[in-house]
Amino acid sequence: MSSQDAADLDALIAITRHVAAQQILPRFRNLSAAEVLTKADDQDLVTVADQEAEADLTAAVTHRWPETQVIGEEAVSDNPSLLDRLGDASRCVIIDPVDGTVNFASGIATFGVIIALVRDGVTHAGLLYDPVLDDWVAAVKGQGAWYQRPGMAPRPLHVRKVADPAQAEGFAAVGFWDKEDRKSEIARYDAFGHVRVIRCSCHEYRTLALGRADFVVAGGENLFPWDHAAGALVAQEAGASVRVVGHGDYAPTLRRGKLLVAGDGDLLDHFQVGDAVTAG
Repeated sequence: MSSQDAADLDALIAITRHVAAQQILPRFRNLSAAEVLTKADDQDLVTVADQEAEADLTAAVTHRWPETQVIGEEAVSDNPSLLDRLGDASRCVIIDPVDGTVNFASGIATFGVIIALVRDGVTHAGLLYDPVLDDWVAAVKGQGAWYQRPGMAPRPLHVRKVADPAQAEGFAAVGFWDKEDRKSEIARYDAFGHVRVIRCSCHEYRTLALGRADFVVAGGENLFPWDHAAGALVAQEAGASVRVVGHGDYAPTLRRGKLLVAGDGDLLDHFQVGDAVTAG
């Protein structure tokens, strides 16, 4: 447990709120066609808000902590080798400037900013920030997870415990799995109560931590740290079980693998039929 991690997270929250107010909210439902671009495919979007917010977040973090390695989603898109520095950095801040960019660009208010503080390959603090509501879910390793908004004391969070798949609801973006795996992956959810896709890791993890969902299944070919490092820590600190098929414990340095997160650890077994799993 580190009081320094908590102090650093407070500073990151202040930085994030400021940048979101300057670079993200003014552009929500106010983007021109020229301000929305594609990356890998037509569903992999980047907007001027992503680019400008990441630039400002990076500059603010670097100014406050000059020795910290910053790894942003858009910077890695331009230079994939930056991601290799995560494993070697003694201290790193990982940034997803607008998680849920498709929603943001479509005028849907389900997007957020994700920030993770990683030291020696271990996530020590995580932030899931909603610019529209100006509230956040956050966690510090060993100190729990909480919900907060301006003028409100932090409210501790605890996941709900649902072990019966028929009563469970949660998130699984099966459309992102390889086509050859998709059919078998979809079949896993026949026994579950309700499965949703909202295309925003920030709000999936928030919903789980707030006790309004029971599981998150993500990953596959691309297990990006800006999507999951903060959320996995928040989930664990709120009492959830977190596991990566074939690896066990989640680490932000993992690049591939199916990430399983559930409020009740027994629920994880229902996602693993036919998979080789190392308990974690």
